Amino acid sequence: MNKFSPSFARALRIATLSLAALAFTAIEAAAQPFPSRPISLVVPFPAGGTTDVLARALGQELAKNLGQPVIVENKPGAGSTLGADFVAKAKPDGHTLLMGAVHHTIASSVYRKLPYDFQKDLAPITTVALVPNVLVVNPSVAAKSARELIALAKTPGSRLSYGSNGNGTLQHLIGAQFEGMAGVEMLHVPYKGSGPLTSDLLGGQISMSFDTITPVLAHIKSGKLRALAVTTAKRSKALPDVPTLDESALKGFDLGTWFGVLAPAGTPNEVIARLNTEMVKIINSADFKRRMDEIGAEPIGNSPEQMAQQIRTDTERFAKLVRDAKVAIE
Repeated sequence: MNKFSPSFARALRIATLSLAALAFTAIEAAAQPFPSRPISLVVPFPAGGTTDVLARALGQELAKNLGQPVIVENKPGAGSTLGADFVAKAKPDGHTLLMGAVHHTIASSVYRKLPYDFQKDLAPITTVALVPNVLVVNPSVAAKSARELIALAKTPGSRLSYGSNGNGTLQHLIGAQFEGMAGVEMLHVPYKGSGPLTSDLLGGQISMSFDTITPVLAHIKSGKLRALAVTTAKRSKALPDVPTLDESALKGFDLGTWFGVLAPAGTPNEVIARLNTEMVKIINSADFKRRMDEIGAEPIGNSPEQMAQQIRTDTERFAKLVRDAKVAIE
């Protein structure tokens, strides 16, 4: 019978004890209740835009419900894809989340190469809200309606420009769709988010935008910007007197922006379920609904499965629009 040397036996015992300690640590970590530390909610746009406003409103209440701070981190760039890539590559434990938006379903078709797959590398939790987009112009633009704006854009020598939250975002695609349906050409000016976009619009550096209602609502009410039409099929409760593009100028026009929360793929189902339960509870609360009314948002709060279906549907829908508009980014 073979016998180990005393030194080998001692080394074997140490190795066994080390493995046991590691296994215990792993089991202990897995047994820790969620969340065990602060949660990072990544916003792929600068501060001040709709995505940022929604993230902070949701995060404030979520922190109370979960008993851990929710830290909003702005990671703008590349039409919202930098922030999405960061979360897709984060540890899948529920402590790093993305405040995603419809822009990400468009990016899948706009960008020839992305370092992540939005449908495979991120797990839906819930859609937070739908926010209509609105065609607004600087008061220096003579048009008082969408029809007048189209006529102005067709005038020889017209130099109308529109801003967006970046190449490949919904605002960009809405502008391209508007140009195609109206038969006009305008200069597209991409920004990193609604904050800098709105500043330039107010300053007259650009003529108009098709941004969400949230960052421009106060400026519309104060008269600093003029709203000509909303881009969804139905009028917005926040701007009930502003017609839709469908009813005022371009029949069939219907595009709006949804926002929702996602986690890295592989996040445990029980963590996704916990986050969904807490978020939907917040979204359905009277206080949150009141805050959404103030910024022109329509709260949703659906299941992970419903959000996943929405992502699949929009990805297919916008793929066609991207091809028709010939929007592509390397």
